[in-house]
Amino acid sequence: MAAARGLACWILTDGKAGDRAHALGIAERLGLAIEERQVAPRAPWAWLMPRSWRVPGLAIDPREAPGRPGSPLAGPFPDLVIASGRRAAAYLPAIKAASGGRCFTAFLKDPRTGPAIADFLWVPVHDRLRGPNVMTSLLSPHRFPPERLAAAAAAPPAPVAEWPGYRVALLLGGNSKDFTFTEADIQGFLRRLDRMIASGAVIRATPSRRTPPDLLGAVRERLARSGGWIWDGQGENPYPALLACSEAIIVTADSVNMVGEALATGRPVHLVRPGGGSRKIDQFLTELEEIGAICPFFGRPVLYSYEPMDATPAIAAALAGHLMDFRTRLSR
Repeated sequence: MAAARGLACWILTDGKAGDRAHALGIAERLGLAIEERQVAPRAPWAWLMPRSWRVPGLAIDPREAPGRPGSPLAGPFPDLVIASGRRAAAYLPAIKAASGGRCFTAFLKDPRTGPAIADFLWVPVHDRLRGPNVMTSLLSPHRFPPERLAAAAAAPPAPVAEWPGYRVALLLGGNSKDFTFTEADIQGFLRRLDRMIASGAVIRATPSRRTPPDLLGAVRERLARSGGWIWDGQGENPYPALLACSEAIIVTADSVNMVGEALATGRPVHLVRPGGGSRKIDQFLTELEEIGAICPFFGRPVLYSYEPMDATPAIAAALAGHLMDFRTRLSR
């Protein structure tokens, strides 16, 4: 991977936090010179993406054409582009063409177009896409290598530094296309949370933009009267310090990313399942339960251990291998 260090890299997304985290996680592990670029295609191009990429004139929003003055993809072009999010996928062939074929392209997650859209693709193992340029893994790439967790533990913000008792982090997600916190889900979770607090756990929490207001308010009230604390959205999110300093983690099942990031710690991960689900996420969570990496949130501490899990180095190494092969072919 050292051969890729310092190469110019665009991170290409439409700004979604999860997509940015995947791409930045890979680029940071490779030591690339990172520049973020964001696209915001208008209708009808946004409606047709990413399957539009083979249709001349319809593939991408022309105002965002690579190399065009004022475009977010104005040159000079980098050595490689790492894209994530299906709206970004259609831009990769256009960047490849505009660069004269000299820009290496990578896409993270299933673009729903087939593997020909990029030079390298990573997809979760429970997606169906396969090919000679496709790598799969159970866990997604993320931005929490051991050295970042160590740095966060060494200098946590005050509410995390002042964390007595049995330290439990709560990573609170919310409603998504696959999961919905019903009233019954919320009340059941709150009862288990009360039991966890009664057992001696002191909870520090961070919510999501998707956290339902009634759930957020109820959690905030319980933590306020039990010596706990929840981030109010002001200043920097203490998320890295919560991962690094906790002795156990409660995480909601709606976010595959948060589950994977929690597993980077090697600490017990208690899973909260709201209503709903999907085939892929259910398979993902079931496999993690079967290998003993996560357990359901029962409302009491469950003590166990496992080796910290992180697929990011392997994904970065695979991408670097394809990149170096590509650059070797270019130089001939």
